[in-house]
Amino acid sequence: MIGAGVVGLAVAQRLLAEGREVTLIDPAEPGSGASYGNAGTIADYAVQPVGTPDVLRNLPSLLFDRDSPLAIRRAAIFALAPWLVRFALQSLPRAAERNARAIAALTAGAGPMWRALAAEIGGAELIRADGCLYFYETERALAGARADLAFRRTLGVSVEIIDAARLAALEPGLPPAAGAAYFPDAIFLADPGRMVGHLAAAVTAAGGQQLRAAATGLARDGGGVVLTGPGLRLRARKVVIAAGAHSRALARAAGDRVPLDTERGYHLEWDMAAPRLTRPTCPTARGFYLCPMAGRLRAAGTVELGGTAAPPSPHRLRRLEEGVRAIFPDLPAPDRSWMGFRPSIPDSLPVIGPSRGGAEVIHAYGHGHIGLTLAPVTARLVADMIAGRPGTPDPAPYAATRF
Repeated sequence: MIGAGVVGLAVAQRLLAEGREVTLIDPAEPGSGASYGNAGTIADYAVQPVGTPDVLRNLPSLLFDRDSPLAIRRAAIFALAPWLVRFALQSLPRAAERNARAIAALTAGAGPMWRALAAEIGGAELIRADGCLYFYETERALAGARADLAFRRTLGVSVEIIDAARLAALEPGLPPAAGAAYFPDAIFLADPGRMVGHLAAAVTAAGGQQLRAAATGLARDGGGVVLTGPGLRLRARKVVIAAGAHSRALARAAGDRVPLDTERGYHLEWDMAAPRLTRPTCPTARGFYLCPMAGRLRAAGTVELGGTAAPPSPHRLRRLEEGVRAIFPDLPAPDRSWMGFRPSIPDSLPVIGPSRGGAEVIHAYGHGHIGLTLAPVTARLVADMIAGRPGTPDPAPYAATRF
């Protein structure tokens, strides 16, 4: 298993439960990247791809406005050009609807699967079942969201449009607003880092081996796969690539050209005994989540395309803080900041399935904003593939061979 983020750990836990021997390889502490820094939402309602006709219409201004919730590092634009062309094509109406349906097929069972997984690994106390809010500051924004919310209902998403009075009753700490979309079935992890820690401990307790190393080379050899890297040489019958934003080079070594690039995600945190919200709330015009984590308020989100090499952008962090202060103007300076990397595919669908070069290599990455959500779903699909069982849902839309 290459990658000890939440997806790699969930796959490892599932395979160990089925009696397989598993070794995880990762140069960092398990779950220390995007698996730690996310919004904590099990977002079974997040069925829309990043690329939609609305995004396509506004793509130039979104990408080149430094203050946009979806932005691009200008230094990376030429390297990103092929990815952006694919993204634009996947934002056309027919492709966007197809992608939304494929995402919905994955997210449909995520909530119950997370409840079961949390109970199994000793993390049930971190599950919160208070739903999630999309917060609309103006009547115009609320009216403009109705078609999108109606489409989500056709994909099985439970959502209610609530007025200003009910919003104020649910979250009295928010400023006055036009209303919100309320997703009552959504669940939330009060501390995703701790939950991933429980998962890592469960993997170790079940006999999983964890190697702190970087796998940089992959080669097929006599029906198996040899992994190499600094201080690493390991032969396995099967390899699962679950290295998130760092998976592209390994995929190419396996024989698959996957158009994976990197979204640079940010968060800010304010320590407080009682966060000002009951449930995750997204001020939709601002592109981030306000998340009531255990002992702190986390603001997580915005999308910046631009690779893994550049340092965090002070401008993006400032804009995130300004957005939070528009909601809670009396907050002090944040206690900490973070940046991490999300693996982003132009069609917003993860890559889950065997390599075109042979099923001894299986892909399990590219989940974008919903890697936490889809970790147990991906684990089930990968376990089914290794065992030769039919997968649920049909894994064909997520195959590496679609590119």
